[in-house]
Amino acid sequence: MMGEPLRILLVEDNPAHAELVIRNLRQHRVANTIRHVSDGEEALHYLLRQGQYADAAASPRPHIVLLDLRLPKIDGLEVLKTIKTHAELRLLPVIVLTTSNAESDVARAYEFRANSYLVKPVDFEKFTELMENLGFYWLVWNCQPAVS
Repeated sequence: MMGEPLRILLVEDNPAHAELVIRNLRQHRVANTIRHVSDGEEALHYLLRQGQYADAAASPRPHIVLLDLRLPKIDGLEVLKTIKTHAELRLLPVIVLTTSNAESDVARAYEFRANSYLVKPVDFEKFTELMENLGFYWLVWNCQPAVS
């Protein structure tokens, strides 16, 4: 990944939340490319290079996935489970970024091998701080394996 533009796949069905995440990541110059999809089915099509995302050059794999849990079509936990059991995707870092702080959701996310679980703060300033810290830690400081 060194020297390569950083690519993030944001899987978020709430347009307001997606806009906040994208704006904060761009404001802190965290990623070169942020691809946003709004449901679990589209996320899997993108990651598995299916349908409109079949062209690898036009739809390159992300370096990291920011994944909401409550998604239409395919639930976020199912998306996570698919990523972590797929041979080509299993090393892809997945950060659950959700409003749910339910212990059962946290436990299942880690059971399905989430790399991190973050609860979106309601307060705008705390949300901005979370995005800044997320950017610095996961996307700048953290070393991770290449995913083809």
